[in-house]
Amino acid sequence: MLAKDNVKLSDTQSAWMQSYIISSEKQQHLYKRTLIVIVISQIFGGAGLAAGVTVGALLAQNMLGADSVTGIPTALFTLGSAAAALLVGRSSQAFGRRTGLATGFVAGGIGAIGVVISAILNSIPLLFVSLLVYGAGSATNLQARYAGTDLASPTQRAKAVSMAMVSTTFGAVAGPNLVDVMGKFAISISVPALAGPFILAAAAYILAGLVLLFFLRPDPYIVAKAISDAKRATSKLSSDENATSLSINRRGIFAGAMVMILTQFVMTAIMTMTPIHMGHHGHGLNAVGLVIGFHIGAMFLPSLVTGFLVDKIGRAVMVIASVVTLIASGIVAAMGSADSMTVLITALVLLGLGWNFGLISGTAILVDATHASTRAKTQGSIDVWIALSGALGGGLSGIVVAQSSYGILSLAGAVLSLLLIPIIFWAGINKST
Repeated sequence: MLAKDNVKLSDTQSAWMQSYIISSEKQQHLYKRTLIVIVISQIFGGAGLAAGVTVGALLAQNMLGADSVTGIPTALFTLGSAAAALLVGRSSQAFGRRTGLATGFVAGGIGAIGVVISAILNSIPLLFVSLLVYGAGSATNLQARYAGTDLASPTQRAKAVSMAMVSTTFGAVAGPNLVDVMGKFAISISVPALAGPFILAAAAYILAGLVLLFFLRPDPYIVAKAISDAKRATSKLSSDENATSLSINRRGIFAGAMVMILTQFVMTAIMTMTPIHMGHHGHGLNAVGLVIGFHIGAMFLPSLVTGFLVDKIGRAVMVIASVVTLIASGIVAAMGSADSMTVLITALVLLGLGWNFGLISGTAILVDATHASTRAKTQGSIDVWIALSGALGGGLSGIVVAQSSYGILSLAGAVLSLLLIPIIFWAGINKST
């Protein structure tokens, strides 16, 4: 990092911050501590995320009585996620990751409580408002991956993202497989069965927020920003070099954003309608939970390997791998038998894996292209578009299936993912930074 005699420290810089700026050993210690805290919080966050994914569409179908509106819950909590992504990003920029992430998770927990109350009262307006607020947890769960990259070197960035994501697996896989258990628990306390998973989501999101609030200290983003400011103060880059760097960054930001936006759109659209598609072919709630559990496992569990590959063989190669995997998922979902659990699990595993490749490689491209002084705000703004793409995918999915079929929806997602290849080549994304 920085040698002590090369850093001009501010007279007002606190002593503890100075110690991090001048000590690469302390920076690495904080980097490792941050990853541990993020891992713990993401285990809870994953469980909170899984509830809406698994039963949100079924709850809406039950309360609204029509298949064409079953995409509304996904659209609503992803719209809420979009607003929360902006607020969490801005809050993290101003006050640090700890404040932004903890607030987002607690808000998601409050939204989940609102969903439970709306199911008890059979109140559609309260359901819609609560799903919007519940979306804050989803946005925060996604933005937590950035916290691990704040103090990571360029060759550690994808692996840092993968650590946050793989830890989400434990809660995210357990959540769908607890649908039946939580449904029975809900009935035992006079709550509708489909609201049961949201009870789990409320507790999980609030616990995730509390872990971050109490243990994400010192704040990695505040430390990383101070280190970056000190580096910039001693930088001798010419104005021409800065202009060239800015041009490259803009292309990198756009490419990284588009990879994450398109993979989110395709994944959300197909995933949202899978429980409804299964219901039409006689599959029960346990079967739905199993398929979604495999899907979410594929979204997060391969992350450690994905992060290693993104850092070693390159961002562009893994984006292409994402495209190929999403195409395979769309073909299997469209052409395979809906009565076969093997076909459904295979299609949804491929869908989750394609999303995983896209999110980690896209995140690494984005971090490579941003400067610490504005990184959190930029990340939050792009996560808004990721969430909006998910909202659009979820909202349109029900309409597409109602007007055509689940197979057409799946094939359309496969074709759309092909757009990523020319974007990556245009941006000139290569192996690393």
